[in-house]
Amino acid sequence: MKEQVYVDSRPPEHFARFHERVRRGRPDWAYELVRLVLTPYLALFFRTRVIDSDKVPTRGPVMIAPNHFSFLDHFFLAIYLRRKVQFLAKSQLFKPPMQFIYSHGGVFPIQRGRRDEEAFESAHAILARGDIVVMYAEGGRSRTGELGEPRPGLGRLALESGATVVPTAIYGSEHARNWKRLQFPKVTVQFGDPLRFEPVESPEREQAQEASEVVFEEISGMYAALQKGGRRRAVRAARAARRGAEAAGRRPATG
Repeated sequence: MKEQVYVDSRPPEHFARFHERVRRGRPDWAYELVRLVLTPYLALFFRTRVIDSDKVPTRGPVMIAPNHFSFLDHFFLAIYLRRKVQFLAKSQLFKPPMQFIYSHGGVFPIQRGRRDEEAFESAHAILARGDIVVMYAEGGRSRTGELGEPRPGLGRLALESGATVVPTAIYGSEHARNWKRLQFPKVTVQFGDPLRFEPVESPEREQAQEASEVVFEEISGMYAALQKGGRRRAVRAARAARRGAEAAGRRPATG
């Protein structure tokens, strides 16, 4: 297994132009181009299925919080959502020629291994204009094939921003790196019930960690259900829950 490199020796000033772009505006034509190119590949080869995408609010600031196994995870998330999403990616990816696509496509860097306040400022700017930020609950890819541990960054942004958080489980992408062996697993993305936290201006690390764990508990529950019961059972359960909610909405109030 290739060793992960966490420290980027380039100074923070090197990434200023990428942060400036995402703070200034939404993704441009590059986002649509990447979606156009990748949608057939992800849909046909990985037979991607999305469950409960209607749980992602259609407007307002939203944080989508998934688990993370593959470099393809953000594309599995984005291709089936009408709203454009923007996400943090490790700064090591921002090198020519792909940094042009990343920047114009709404990606912004985070320098892992240090306290990168610029990444949080960019995330806050995106949420402040009512858009979507994807922030992985584990802070980076799990390379073990199992869920990792939640990191406090997710909870910190949720508490500081007060944005709606949508826990999200991605199942199957832990095997997506086997494409060189012509192995293409089915990938399922399931969105959970939105969560809201009471805003905290300067949360302590313990508060941030606790909020992350609340979100990750929801992710873990969905992931375990997909792992145990499979995609079909999850789809049936989601449909049954929608029918139940619709019936409850039609039922006249009593009392």
